[in-house]
Amino acid sequence: MSHSHWLTLALTYLAAAVIAVPLARRLGVGAIIGYLAAGFAIGPWGLRLVTDPSQIVDLAEFGVVLMLFLIGLELEPKRLWAMRRPIFGWGSVQLLGSLALIALIGWACMGFWPDGWRLALVAGAALAMSSTAIGLATLNERNILQTTSGQNVLSVSLFQDIAAIPLLALIPLMAPERVAGADAGHPLIAAARAFGMIAVIVLGGRLAIRPALRFIARSQTPEIFTAAALGLVVGTAALMQAVGLSMALGAFLAGVLLAESEYRRELETDIEPFKGLLLGLFFIAVGMGIDLGVVLHHPLEVAAIVVGFLAVKTLVLWGMEIGIPVPRLERAVFTLLLAQGGEFGFVVLQAARGQQVIDDSEAGVLTAAITLSMLLTPLMILAADRWWLPMLARFSPRPPLSEIAEPQDAPVIIAGFGRYGQIIARLLHANGIQATVLEHDAEAIEALRRFGFRVHYGDATRLDLLRVAGAAKARVLVVAVDGIEPSLELVDIARENFPNLAIVARARNVQHWYQLNERGVKFIERETLDSSLMSARSVLELMGYEPHRARTLAMRFRRHSVEQLHALAPHFRDESKLISLARAGRQQLEQLFAQERLDRPPVPKTWDLTQAGDESFDERAAQKNGTPEP
Repeated sequence: MSHSHWLTLALTYLAAAVIAVPLARRLGVGAIIGYLAAGFAIGPWGLRLVTDPSQIVDLAEFGVVLMLFLIGLELEPKRLWAMRRPIFGWGSVQLLGSLALIALIGWACMGFWPDGWRLALVAGAALAMSSTAIGLATLNERNILQTTSGQNVLSVSLFQDIAAIPLLALIPLMAPERVAGADAGHPLIAAARAFGMIAVIVLGGRLAIRPALRFIARSQTPEIFTAAALGLVVGTAALMQAVGLSMALGAFLAGVLLAESEYRRELETDIEPFKGLLLGLFFIAVGMGIDLGVVLHHPLEVAAIVVGFLAVKTLVLWGMEIGIPVPRLERAVFTLLLAQGGEFGFVVLQAARGQQVIDDSEAGVLTAAITLSMLLTPLMILAADRWWLPMLARFSPRPPLSEIAEPQDAPVIIAGFGRYGQIIARLLHANGIQATVLEHDAEAIEALRRFGFRVHYGDATRLDLLRVAGAAKARVLVVAVDGIEPSLELVDIARENFPNLAIVARARNVQHWYQLNERGVKFIERETLDSSLMSARSVLELMGYEPHRARTLAMRFRRHSVEQLHALAPHFRDESKLISLARAGRQQLEQLFAQERLDRPPVPKTWDLTQAGDESFDERAAQKNGTPEP
């Protein structure tokens, strides 16, 4: 293949990803669907920019390998040993239960044809597998890998990789006599080689990998350490592939061996960029691999297989959920990620076709069914997020919370009881000031009530509930609801119906501040401004500034920032003028500080922190004196 052709392919893949993924993110469907759509668009059944998807599959599979290596780095051997029960217990229930049911139903659909058991078993083994790549990538994208459902998905996926050893060893035993008879002892030899290679990686990793990394790190050459990290992953993957096992399983074992290494974080940092890019290529390759020809020639057969094996695996997973403590709101993700087909199913089908257990037509139909299930899974998870979970919450058997019904007379109303609202309520309560708290998230209310908070269920943007909450008599309304639009809607309702009610609002960002200010709200605080300034004060002190000097500069910066916002507020819809004035204000502040550094007289080296009138500095003083914070 010429260099120009490779350049054209690389440009095609990168351009497809750059266009499709941000568009998918903008539409709220996630990066994985963007990659799959990009692959289908440039593939043989799309724009035909790439007609041979196999050109990229081998490279793209290393995205899965690198992902499993990084997951292994997060699992220390002790933690992995603690997971042995869900891995081998629930993992075997899912795999063997799904395999048995799919094979039995498939054989029954063939009328218990005497030779049909081979096809039924191969189909069961291929369809019982789940996509490690899509499953774990989805968990990472949603940041739920460490949740109960995330850890159970990981456990089952690991067992499926381990089960590759006996499954691939058994396939030749199912072959017709003319194929299997010439090499009857091969499966047992292959299994022995597989277990031997795992032992070599485990023992060799403990004895050789850490000293080798230590030697390379001493060279103080970052690019060589990166090369060594990639070489380690590729090497273990190649060893596993040489004995017919999953490359991802080898990389995972290498990661676990290094989970307690002093180079763990550096390895993660070096490999993460490669993982993301190659994993994206893997999803593009899956999208390109969708063979519409098979689907169009066997539409009912492919659809029946997809619906059938998804239903069977869902039934098995629902049974597992009785024994696994998966939270109610995480069950949909847990079920969908493990019900889909997986990339290892392709390997099973390829091996079975090579041993003449199934023919090309049968393998094509099953491959199309697996690919479609992988394509549908992100879409089904999106549908579950938008429709199933809200409906589940609405029709939950749990007794619904009743909305606030009794009139309240507290002088303060707090709308929204997240982190922001809780801090305000705690300070008011500590000073003997009562507040009526409204929150519309039923699950959050249940959790807060267990901690002793008195929270009323209700949507603060409803005028009738505001009246019951005592807005007509209250003095202050604290707008702490999540979301910019609900916040502005609540302010509009309060200003129109309760003009004597003072409003204190949290602004999510500068644009939100401008919109609140436009509505006449006088007491607005940006949610990150003060915490950022406190951190900036700490940085200044660590750089040698006296504590009172750091505080003065931070307060001066705050005052300038607030004044700047008020000055720019009339122009916040004129972007060009807003940018021009903001730049001028920033330059003015920098010049002011620069001149002050030149003119500032010497300052004393001591300062009584307790006189600052600032809780954070009281805490700092306590820390410096070696006493705990209050």
